Amino acid sequence: MNEMIQATYLVETPLEIERVAAIMAGEQSCGTFARVAGETEELRQRAGAKVLGITRLDPFDTPSLESQYLISKGIGGPYTRARVKIAFPQANIGSNLTTLAATVGGNLFDIGQLTGLRLERLDLPASFRSRFPEPVQGISGTRQTLRVDDRPLFGTIIKPNLGLSPEDTAALVAQLCRAGVDFIKDDEVCGNPDHAPLKERVRAVMTEIRKFRQESGRDVLMAFNISDEADAMKRHAQFVAEEGGNCIMASLNWCGLSGIETLRKSTDLILHGHRNGFGAMSRHESLGFGYQAYQVLYRLAGLDHLHVHGLGGKFCNPDEEVADSGRHCLAPLVPGGPDRDRVMPVFSSGQWAGTVAATHEALNSPDFLFLAGGGILAHPDGPCAGIMSMRQAWEAKVAGIDLDTYAKDHPELSGALAFFGKKAELSNAPGKKS
Repeated sequence: MNEMIQATYLVETPLEIERVAAIMAGEQSCGTFARVAGETEELRQRAGAKVLGITRLDPFDTPSLESQYLISKGIGGPYTRARVKIAFPQANIGSNLTTLAATVGGNLFDIGQLTGLRLERLDLPASFRSRFPEPVQGISGTRQTLRVDDRPLFGTIIKPNLGLSPEDTAALVAQLCRAGVDFIKDDEVCGNPDHAPLKERVRAVMTEIRKFRQESGRDVLMAFNISDEADAMKRHAQFVAEEGGNCIMASLNWCGLSGIETLRKSTDLILHGHRNGFGAMSRHESLGFGYQAYQVLYRLAGLDHLHVHGLGGKFCNPDEEVADSGRHCLAPLVPGGPDRDRVMPVFSSGQWAGTVAATHEALNSPDFLFLAGGGILAHPDGPCAGIMSMRQAWEAKVAGIDLDTYAKDHPELSGALAFFGKKAELSNAPGKKS
């Protein structure tokens, strides 16, 4: 049975929308701008994509993007916007993730008849989902490693981002372990720098983490940034495992789908996916990818964790978009899919104790990784107080007590409210974006 993969697009064009939708379906399946030899009706029925539906939206007088094709033909507005749903035969794609991406994206973004195109959503049949690996560790494996079942996981990022030696990094990790952190990660710009080569950094850091495990009986997840070309990432992951590590991080957009697939097949370590650069694909409302479609592609590559940014954070995303992204991570990739086919959403960017409760409320679940760089390391009373402030914010949430009241008997939370709360007020002042 040739089941279909459904893609939903936000489309903008000055031309008849039905005609443009048909062009999109043909271009990304068996057709081109003109009939060619061998393009029989039987072939078109078997391999052609199908337009399932068109929902018209309000037109615009000016285009979101220019098209030389339209300019050369003297075609102008008004510009129709519509949501277009197209179904692609999964037999066209096989078990090939890069071909899936080329099919639902690819040349569609260059079609001259369009002045805007955004892939908003991908819906997969269960038969196609089964061709790709589920998370190796996922949420349950992450929790099992840490032996934490009933609360969010609290973590931080190595700061300064760059400049620390392997020994400096290891000393900071040792301090954070003793302070009670669950998770630590390299920054995305710290891969294999001259001042802290990856192997030396891994060796120094894991010496401290192994010592902490032996002394405390607890574990800490350390996500080493092994982003590199595919063969190098496989070697890096093996070295992390040999040193007793449990987690690796990769910059998804720069390693690419095939690089992440290759890495996943080579290791059972927890794979922490960082989405840095996603704004280049998503920030314009009429261009690129929506998060739902994006996360489908990279989850098919086998991730365990996936970044979504943070509520009230320092980046451009509105809170509802961030919350919606987190909810996508917590849902199986196909309706009714198994609970194990979920990934841990990672909230970061400008996070601190004051955003813990809102994050839980947005998800209606404690299954999230909450990362605070400055929110821990810049706490006025030190990193231990920073971590304690977030634990206390969670305790207040569970108890149903507002933060100001709970902070009266919890100095770490009180210090966070006084220090970070004032900065949050300034960042949300009129004329500034949160």
